[in-house]
Amino acid sequence: MKTTILFSISILIMLSFTSCKKVEGPGGSSSIKGKIHGMRYDGAGNLLNEYDVAKHDVYLIYGDNTEDTYFDDDIETSYDGSFEFDYLEEGTYRLFVYEKCTTCNSGKAVIMQTIEIDKKKSAIDVGTINVRV
Repeated sequence: MKTTILFSISILIMLSFTSCKKVEGPGGSSSIKGKIHGMRYDGAGNLLNEYDVAKHDVYLIYGDNTEDTYFDDDIETSYDGSFEFDYLEEGTYRLFVYEKCTTCNSGKAVIMQTIEIDKKKSAIDVGTINVRV
């Protein structure tokens, strides 16, 4: 009887240690922010105009598994091109946006950045991401 109780208690203790590990994703106190800046070119490659892009989709993948290509979170940029993903746990994230690509079959290319949040209450600023629009 005592061995059964001790065995049960030891299993519960081991489970409590493994279940406390936080993984990437929502529930934390950190954030990732930045800005999308668009550049429009003519057919000859000359820059026509540039501006901060409103309503541009920004995607976030939780973790650094490169085989995981589906996004976990997305957000649209504000009127000034800014975006922010809030309440993130510590860990590795992959942020990506699409830009116009005239030589790609899909017409779009991916711009991707890997971001590491290594402490709580971090505010990671990825700066300005320039995209072809």
